[in-house]
Amino acid sequence: MAGRVRGIDVILSGHTHDAIPEPVLVGETIIVASGSHGKFVSRVDLDVHDGRMMGFRHKLIPVFSDVIQPDADMASLIDEVRAPFAAELEEVIGETEELLYRRGNFNGSWDDLICDAILSERDAEIALSPGVRWGASVLPGPITREDIHSVTSMTYGQCYRTEMTGETLKTVMEDVADNIFNADPYYQQGGDMVRVGGLAYTIEPTAAMGSRISELRLIGDGSPIDPSRTYVVGGWALVNEGTEGPQIWDVVENHIRNAGTVTARAEASPITIKGL
Repeated sequence: MAGRVRGIDVILSGHTHDAIPEPVLVGETIIVASGSHGKFVSRVDLDVHDGRMMGFRHKLIPVFSDVIQPDADMASLIDEVRAPFAAELEEVIGETEELLYRRGNFNGSWDDLICDAILSERDAEIALSPGVRWGASVLPGPITREDIHSVTSMTYGQCYRTEMTGETLKTVMEDVADNIFNADPYYQQGGDMVRVGGLAYTIEPTAAMGSRISELRLIGDGSPIDPSRTYVVGGWALVNEGTEGPQIWDVVENHIRNAGTVTARAEASPITIKGL
């Protein structure tokens, strides 16, 4: 956009969740990205004369929340709103032996855990979880109910259980991949690759539409995905009206509570990336 639209001085970018130490300069436009979750604040000073930006100064400032005195009025308001739910939110559901996080275009450990919960609690062969990055990371140790809601809460959180042919499954994944990796940025719909459980595949982001996904197989027995066979698939975050199923946060909570302690997946990453 900065390369095509003239006259923009500053773009305050977001959505990628990435923090950029120095602004990206495109022509005479600077693009500033400050990360997510309040980890950084960007300060931008502009030198403006005669209606034009003559120069700028930028500083990406890390926020060390444990050494900053909270605003008293805001802290009081948060405590007041939170009080009726504090005990429920802070209840420890289980433990994690690894860092739980969401990052990048493909699965993170939080996504793996959510997919594992879908597989076990919904008795599915394959799990699909939306390609989103929001939600706070959790250090090794206790997992609270609030931690679970941090990565699952939305208005369409029903965890469905359905059947898909192998052909339909590949079509769905090809459509998502094209939304992300289309060579024309105006056809990139945002988001990241759908997260998967129970399924391994190879992706070539630079390939043509319909040819990016290959070598799909079930992790359980290593068998290739048969286009004509029907598979039991669980997932969540469908925008279709009438989607039925338990809420995903309840599914994840039940899985963690039953496991007691969750660990990293034993197998190597089920996703192979080619061509990058």
